[in-house]
Amino acid sequence: MAATLSQRCWAAPGVKLKVTAQTQTRNPKPKSLALPLSANCSCNLFFSFTSPSPTITKSSSVRTAVAAVDSDQLNSSNSAKKQKLSRYHFVVANAKFMLDEEEHFQEQLFERLRLFKERNQEQDFWLVIEPKFLDKFPNITRRLGRPAVALVSTNGPWITFMKLRLDRVLSESFEADSLEEALASSPTNIEFQKPDKWVAPYPKYESGWWGPFLPPGSKEEAKV
Repeated sequence: MAATLSQRCWAAPGVKLKVTAQTQTRNPKPKSLALPLSANCSCNLFFSFTSPSPTITKSSSVRTAVAAVDSDQLNSSNSAKKQKLSRYHFVVANAKFMLDEEEHFQEQLFERLRLFKERNQEQDFWLVIEPKFLDKFPNITRRLGRPAVALVSTNGPWITFMKLRLDRVLSESFEADSLEEALASSPTNIEFQKPDKWVAPYPKYESGWWGPFLPPGSKEEAKV
């Protein structure tokens, strides 16, 4: 490589560049070559200098990979939590209206329960006396007579139908981790006075008819 250098380009005035074959043989690849450059040299450098390879910071890559894994695990955990939540729909009114005054409410519930048994379907609707989930709905509770009774179901369209059928009820929905959480209630005594005179052509509802529709394990809590 040194033999191909042009003296006109690289040699300073009065300096002779002496390169021998012996030098080339002993040092085929010199580590460095210091040549005085002429101030009047107008040629361009024809050497190609390779820029040093970029330093790869392994720790940075590792941290990025770990952060990506942690982020994926977090997203996966949030997704799993969302999948566990179930949505419950309900209509609610005061207990006097729901259990004692509404003439067709009992008939609607028993007819649906009979249909589910005929089709071997699992019951997906319950009556909850003084449900705890009402604490999440202050706009409803301030309009609600107490004690209150809610008809709760995982079937949203049916609850919409029941709202239209019952008319004087309030309706909403919420999410819960489990059925036990959704149907949690506060123990309450339910007592209705019998009317002095009953003029309807059909018999009056018997107190306690709502027992089959209470959540499992809550029959003892609702005293009548």
